[in-house]
Amino acid sequence: MRLLAAFFALVALALPSATGAGDSFTVYAAASLTEVFPKIDPSPRYSFAGSDQLALQMRQGAPADVYAAASPKYPQLLYHDGLVGKPITFARNKLVVIVPSSNPAQINSVYDLRRSGVKVVIGDSGVPVGSYTRQLLDALGITDAVMRNVVSQETDVKGIVGKVALGEADAGFVYRTDARPVATRVTMIAIPDWAQPPIRYQVAVVSSTARRREARTFIRKVLSKRGRLKLRRAGFGLPRRR
Repeated sequence: MRLLAAFFALVALALPSATGAGDSFTVYAAASLTEVFPKIDPSPRYSFAGSDQLALQMRQGAPADVYAAASPKYPQLLYHDGLVGKPITFARNKLVVIVPSSNPAQINSVYDLRRSGVKVVIGDSGVPVGSYTRQLLDALGITDAVMRNVVSQETDVKGIVGKVALGEADAGFVYRTDARPVATRVTMIAIPDWAQPPIRYQVAVVSSTARRREARTFIRKVLSKRGRLKLRRAGFGLPRRR
């Protein structure tokens, strides 16, 4: 029963989630912000998922007041189309490789993922973590060798974390901040800084919102000294203050 409970708890990491009061304004945010945003402001109704999924839902008319993504790509496209206000960069991140604590494949370096038989999980190419991973592999010159070992491409970073933590894969590429909450179940392997893609998070007010004041207040909280402290404690890097 304990193993079953642990399984469902970890699977929940892989699913889009909504939290907060039902009558509050709604924040659509990248899955990698699941732990930190409610600490900055517990009042909104949050919907956490892949940045690309959330952008598509907004284009299809899903109600949201604030949009926060793990890449500038989708906020900038939405801004270009008039669906959000001007995006603001509020955080940075880095990629790491995670392996199960038992490390059955004996992975000690990102280059070990080239070995035949290693089971690797990455993000889908449309989600930021998947796009960043491909940039990283290209920079390291190991794309073909690692991609041959990919057994699953997940729609958000929580899906990658869940599969590795459950031992369904030998390794996965995730954000550094997503490895920290499951530190007892996985081991984090650093990746050379010179190969890291620039990972920037952006936030914007949704143009159609009827709750513009609350949306702007939320963004001010994210950019505030307290918000930046929460982000830093969660492992995010910070851009220079404006």
